[in-house]
Amino acid sequence: MKSPLVGALATAVLGTAALVGTAGTAGAATITDATATTATTATTATTAKAIPRAVNYAGTVALSNCSGSIVRMPTSTDNDPALVLSNGHCLESGMPDAGEVIVDQPSSRSFTVLSASAGNLGTVRATKVVYGTMTDTDVSLYELSSTYAQIKQRYGITALDMATTHPVKGAAIAVVSGYWKKTYNCNVDGFAYRLKEGDWTWKDSVRYTSPCNVIGGTSGSPVIDVASGKVAAVNNTINESGQRCTLNNPCEVDANGRVNVRRGIGYAQETYEIPKCFGTGNKLDLSRPGCVLPKP
Repeated sequence: MKSPLVGALATAVLGTAALVGTAGTAGAATITDATATTATTATTATTAKAIPRAVNYAGTVALSNCSGSIVRMPTSTDNDPALVLSNGHCLESGMPDAGEVIVDQPSSRSFTVLSASAGNLGTVRATKVVYGTMTDTDVSLYELSSTYAQIKQRYGITALDMATTHPVKGAAIAVVSGYWKKTYNCNVDGFAYRLKEGDWTWKDSVRYTSPCNVIGGTSGSPVIDVASGKVAAVNNTINESGQRCTLNNPCEVDANGRVNVRRGIGYAQETYEIPKCFGTGNKLDLSRPGCVLPKP
């Protein structure tokens, strides 16, 4: 669960022994991994050619040590304030405690908007954290000061659509990291009934096949369903060293309480339920029918 980069990765990439921020999820980073995934013009171009035509970096954003995406709900209009999706553990205020839910918290966080080929186009700024939690899921949603129409006019970027149906086992997916400007391609291997990491427990998590060996900085990346081009989940963690249910080493717990550890396997949190909690004007309403996001 490494959102801000940790230890060896931070030293290798930034030349410092420590980073300001929280320890995050989506980890499994080593010095070798950091070197291999640092984005350069050459590797970005190679990666862009390798990913499916329908999936590129348009709509993704880079945060401080995390990734994210500009998303729209089925009810969103062009003149609504745009939303950015990331992880709860990527919040600038730090990782929420188990059971904590953050709603309508002022924020002026900025996000770097990427082009289809992962070039930096400029920034957008939040006005508030609409929603954030690490309970049952690991998600944050920011409201921006710009509308979808303004972002499209300024940067030529269209927001990513949120899927409204449960991900499907075997589906081809792409984890698109705005922070690293790197895309991981794999498939949905299955679903963890419960995924436990340290103090936090998440429900019905997406399990990746092994090619999606995500690292620190990929936290909050949109998980794109390749067939539809829609956001099916949000990337958040990987079992780094085979430990059992510890920080950076999530374990699966089935309905009978049996624990399974899958070293080197990554996970994401489903997002198809989120649109049910938003109404006209991109307004969050946790009392809407069908909304199951945890309440404060």
